[in-house]
Amino acid sequence: MRVPSSLRVYLLAGCFFLLAMIAGNAMADDASPVLTLTEGTESRELTLEQIEAPGLHAVEMRHPEGPEGTFSGVWLDDFLAAQGLEEAPRVRFTALDGYTTFLTPAQRREKRYLLVTRLDGEPVSEASLGPLMLVVPKDAEAAREGSAPMTRWIWAIGEVSVR
Repeated sequence: MRVPSSLRVYLLAGCFFLLAMIAGNAMADDASPVLTLTEGTESRELTLEQIEAPGLHAVEMRHPEGPEGTFSGVWLDDFLAAQGLEEAPRVRFTALDGYTTFLTPAQRREKRYLLVTRLDGEPVSEASLGPLMLVVPKDAEAAREGSAPMTRWIWAIGEVSVR
C-alpha cells in the first residue's frame, strides 16, 4: 500500500514533535542546568535543585501572559543571599529571547519578587514561559487588569547577572 506524500509529511512531523516532547521532558529534571549565574566575568550553571535550596514558596495565581495554577519558587532575596549576592547593586535578568530587565536593592525592597521554578509542581515548560520567571505575586491581579506595571516581570529567564 502506498502512503500519500501529504500523509507522510504529517507522520514525519508527528514523529519529530514526539521526539521533541520526550527530549524536553528528559531535560526538565532537577539535576539539569537551567540558569547561568554570572558575577562579573565568572559564570556558573545552576540546576533547579540548587536554585530551590533556600526553600520553595507557592502562590495560586494567573500570570498576565496566560499560565495559571500553583506557581512555586524561591523569593528572589533568598536566592541572592544563598548565592552570596544579597549586596549586589544591580541584578540583571536575561530571557532566552534576549529581553532584559534590571533590579536595584531599592526596587527589591519595594516589592517581593518570586523566582518561579515550578508550575503545578513540575518544572516550568517553555510553553508555560519557562524555564524560570520572575513575578510579583501581590501584583498579579493588578497586572492582569493593567493597573500595575509589568516592567520588572520577566519569563523564560536563562541568565541572572550581577555587578
